[in-house]
Amino acid sequence: MHRIGILALLHESNTFVESPTTFERFEQDVVVFGQELLDKFAKSHHELGGFLQGLSGSQIVPIGAYRATPAGAIPEETWERIVEDLIGRTSSAMPLDGLLIAAHGAAVAEHAPDADGDFLSRIRQLVGPDLPIIATLDPHANLSERMVRACNALSAYRTNPHLDQHARGLEAAEILKKTLSGQIRPTMHAEFLPLVINIERQSTDEPHLKRIYEMADNQLKNPKVISNSILLGFPYADVPEMGSAVVAVTDNDPELARSMAKELYDAIWESKDAMQGVLIPIETALDQVELEASQRFCLLDMGDNVGGGSAADGTLIAQSLFNRQIGPSFVCIYDPQSVEQCQGVSVGTNIELRIGGKTDQQHGSTWTCQVNVISHHDGRFTEDRPRHGGISYFDQGPSVVVRATQAPMTILLTSRRMVPFSLNQLTSCGLNPESFRVLVAKGVHAPLAAYREVCQRFLRVNTPGSTCADLFQLEYRHRRKPLFPFEKEF
Repeated sequence: MHRIGILALLHESNTFVESPTTFERFEQDVVVFGQELLDKFAKSHHELGGFLQGLSGSQIVPIGAYRATPAGAIPEETWERIVEDLIGRTSSAMPLDGLLIAAHGAAVAEHAPDADGDFLSRIRQLVGPDLPIIATLDPHANLSERMVRACNALSAYRTNPHLDQHARGLEAAEILKKTLSGQIRPTMHAEFLPLVINIERQSTDEPHLKRIYEMADNQLKNPKVISNSILLGFPYADVPEMGSAVVAVTDNDPELARSMAKELYDAIWESKDAMQGVLIPIETALDQVELEASQRFCLLDMGDNVGGGSAADGTLIAQSLFNRQIGPSFVCIYDPQSVEQCQGVSVGTNIELRIGGKTDQQHGSTWTCQVNVISHHDGRFTEDRPRHGGISYFDQGPSVVVRATQAPMTILLTSRRMVPFSLNQLTSCGLNPESFRVLVAKGVHAPLAAYREVCQRFLRVNTPGSTCADLFQLEYRHRRKPLFPFEKEF
């Protein structure tokens, strides 16, 4: 029976965010080892759940998992503490026959811009060149040569919103088991495109990407092709690796891996013009909402995309909805100070709050608003269906629901930043999503998995901020050149 180690280190680092991702932020999300890792992920829709299910018949060694909600770069002290801990635990778990690793691919440490490459390379150095390492990646990974060299095979989720994480975990486990049994010998090739795919264009359901994923699926019909991946890239990590890439893994056929990767590369490059963002201003979006009065809209606040590391306290769309009296509307805003101010206030009481705009100056000003306190909540909720991120348990901290007294607007104020991945965020606070005509979700594609159950129309709104979709508004200092669309000549 093979001894298979399980590791996870997952973070998407936005270098345009001022607040660093400290160790405390990992503790607020996931820091688990041994049996606790099994208990948390065995029945989840996460890739770790896929690892665990796919390893039946093997001896599973649950080493450790770290994950934090996307935010700023990781300080050196925090990164070294985490990596050294996982290396030490892996060393103690040896001998092992193989490793399954859930990585992200867009982590940035202050001293190690290619943080995933650093972590995977150090694990490879520990276990030696012969032990098989199979790793999963988020398609927002900024792939590096170091990541490729450290692993026998890499497999990225194929959907955005990410709904196939569990399937990719199962796939990785199957690749490792077949490698250990001698059925296959993975050979991997990566191609790196001089291209940034705008975040607004990264929905895998839309035609410009769907046809490329169909090409990738067609390649898998070749029995010699084990896996392939399209890395869309994460444009908010200002590092030399930032951009899109492709990977092909074959059974002991490096030339086939090269040709499969090149075929995907060419298809993406030929469609590069379709990969530039479609940018809709706030007022244009609200004009559309007013025009189609019979539709329930979800306005996606791209500049304050929590899943991309943003502040979660942007007020621009909320203030515009308020000023134009469009509703009934719903918005969630991270504001621990306002939550604390409401803690001693009885339900039904009117109070003036200064809402949002407190993290930085990028996402709109603090908004003074008279509200009525509706309800208080502990902020914990669960999700049992496949949703972006594969997360089952959420904790947005003590929260309060308030309603504006001078506009048809309901506001959920939270004391922790919360990704809008589940409608249970609303229902756990006594709110019916279908009672609103406009729901604001601070994301780009991730909220669709949940919100399309109640919304007929989605508009991705070009708001300013640390996840602004207009990439020309961001000041890049470390990206490689040339890189389309910043440069047009190659």
